[in-house]
Amino acid sequence: MRHLLRRPGLVLSLLIVAAMVLAAFRPELFTGRDPLRGVPSEILSPPGPHHWFGTDGLGRDLYARVVYGAALSLKATLIAVAVAFAVGGGLGLVAGFAGGWVESVLMRLVDVLLAVPGLFLSLAVVAALGPGTAQVALAVGVAGVAGFARVARAEVLRVRHTAYVEAARVSGARWWTVLVRHVLPNSAGAVLALATLDLGTAVLSVASLSFLGYGAPPPAPEWGTLIADGRDYLADAWWVSTLAGLTVAALVLAVNRLSRAFDGTWTEQR
Repeated sequence: MRHLLRRPGLVLSLLIVAAMVLAAFRPELFTGRDPLRGVPSEILSPPGPHHWFGTDGLGRDLYARVVYGAALSLKATLIAVAVAFAVGGGLGLVAGFAGGWVESVLMRLVDVLLAVPGLFLSLAVVAALGPGTAQVALAVGVAGVAGFARVARAEVLRVRHTAYVEAARVSGARWWTVLVRHVLPNSAGAVLALATLDLGTAVLSVASLSFLGYGAPPPAPEWGTLIADGRDYLADAWWVSTLAGLTVAALVLAVNRLSRAFDGTWTEQR
């Protein structure tokens, strides 16, 4: 506790992330308003005690839409990171442990993925799959596979030549026993650290694709869609885009702060 109190930035980041996650699963704890119900007499009302974030062009409460949008945006982010972690980590694990032509084929595939910028690769995947929250999550996950694969392969190569792995092989342990009991547990830490670092990037990627119109169709309150909806009102109603954008920025900064702390802890342990 004393350690946390000496790091107020870390405490604030924890509170922000905890509030966002709670809003994603229990939005009714933060607001009792319907995010889809508009009031014509309150169109483009500025932020105030009655509407904390103001209202949009249809008179809908923006605070309620941001809160309920956390469920779509954060769940898509978690799915994206899980896909990248599972697929990329699996490819790196197999490539590093098998070696030979298997490693060459898998890592050349990873090099192809790395040759394409992540956002362009996500756009290509979501354009092929069609719009939707699940499709956006899968597209962002595919774009992150290459980074996880390279980190996992590097860790497996490091662990594979350690003394305890060699001793397990010499003692006659089967290859899958060595892989599951020795290589996998001792190489997963760096991949988990990368997963925390990738969360902020995934939040931005999901919001970017939603901003471009590839997310859930209206009136779903995804964060990127909320920012896009306010483009036509920037001169007269700045709050429509700005407050939703600040919410995304606050979450990304908080996640990056936590990921740096986690990465520093992992580095010290190594």
